[in-house]
Amino acid sequence: MKAVILAGGFGTRLRPLSCTRPKLLFPVGNKPLLDWKLERLAKSGIKEVILAVNYMAEAFIQRYGDSAYGMKLFYSREEKPLRTGGPIKNAEELIGREEIFLVLNGDILTNLDYSKLVKEHREKDATATIALYHVEDPSRYGVAELTEKNRVVRFVEKPVREKAPSNLINAGVYVLEPEIFDYIPKGQPVSIEREVFPKLADEQKLYGYPFEGLWTDIGKPEDYLKANELLLDVEIKKSLLGRCARLGSGVKIKDPIVIGEKAVIGEKSKIGPYVAIGEHVILGKEVHVQNSVIFSGAVISDFTTVKNSIIGEDVTVGSRVKIGQGCIIGDHAVIRDNVTLARDVTVCPSKEVTESVLTPKCLM
Repeated sequence: MKAVILAGGFGTRLRPLSCTRPKLLFPVGNKPLLDWKLERLAKSGIKEVILAVNYMAEAFIQRYGDSAYGMKLFYSREEKPLRTGGPIKNAEELIGREEIFLVLNGDILTNLDYSKLVKEHREKDATATIALYHVEDPSRYGVAELTEKNRVVRFVEKPVREKAPSNLINAGVYVLEPEIFDYIPKGQPVSIEREVFPKLADEQKLYGYPFEGLWTDIGKPEDYLKANELLLDVEIKKSLLGRCARLGSGVKIKDPIVIGEKAVIGEKSKIGPYVAIGEHVILGKEVHVQNSVIFSGAVISDFTTVKNSIIGEDVTVGSRVKIGQGCIIGDHAVIRDNVTLARDVTVCPSKEVTESVLTPKCLM
C-alpha cells in the first residue's frame, strides 16, 4: 500500500524559521516532523511513500533520497501551488489506480494507528474515509456531521463556532479509493476539503473515523510549541539525553525534556518542563529555559532566560538576555548582552539585535 504526504506548503505563519527550511523539517522532540510520520507509516506496513513537494523540494531530496525507514520514497513536484486536492491528482501516475492509498497533510502530528483507519475504510462502501478528532473549538477546521454508522452527511470547512455541525474535525489523514482521481481536474488548484468532500458527502460516499490520542496541527508558532509539548508528554515522558551530552554541576531538570547529542548545559542551569534542545547546543551557567525549542548549534550565554520561545539554528544569544513568550529568533541571528525581547518579537535570520524590544515587533 502507498501513502502520499502533502509537503508543498510554504509555512508562512512560521516565518522566519520557514524561510530557511520547509515546515516538515522542523524538529519536534528533536526529530523532524516528517520523520515521525515516516516512522509510523513504516510500522503500519506502508511500502511506498510519495512526497508531494513544491517549496524547498531539494531539502527533502537531500535529506531522505529514495528511501527511509525501509520504504521507497518518490517525489511529485508541483510547478505551481495546487492546494490540497491538486497534488493528489498530480501524483496519479505514481500512485496508480490498483488499490486504495493514504493521504496525510504535512503539518499534522498524530499517533493515529493508520492500519485501523484502513480497516475501517475497507468495511464501508466509501470512496473516502476521513480521520476525525474531537476539539473544543472547530472553527479553524473542516467539520463533519455523522450518521450512527459514521457516514458523513455534511462536511463544512471552517464554520462559525456556533453553527458547526459537530466538534469532530478533519484530522488531515484520509484513505482514498482510486476513483477519487475522477473528482479532481488535472493541473488545477483544488481544495479537497471544500470542493471534493462535500460532493462525496452528497453522494453518500464519504465516511468518518473518529479516534482519540495525540493530534495537533502545526500551523502557527504556538501550535508548534504545543506539538512539542504533546510529543514530549506522550512519546518521551521523562528526560532523554543524547549521546555525549554534558550537564554541569547543579543543573536542575524538570521533565519532560529532550537534549540532543553533544549539547552542553552549564552549571546551575534550570531546564524544563517541555524543552527540546538540539544537538551541539551550548548553554552557559545559570541559564533558565522552559516550554521552548532550541534548534541545533545555538549558543546561549550565562544568566539568560528563555520562555515559551523558539530559537533557530546557530543563533548566538549573549549573557543576561531575557527572551519572553512568543518570541521567534531566526537562524544565525545574534542577540547581544543585556537585551530584553519582551513578547512576540520576531527576529529575522542573521539579524543582530543590540537594544531591547518591549513591544511585539518584527526585526528585519
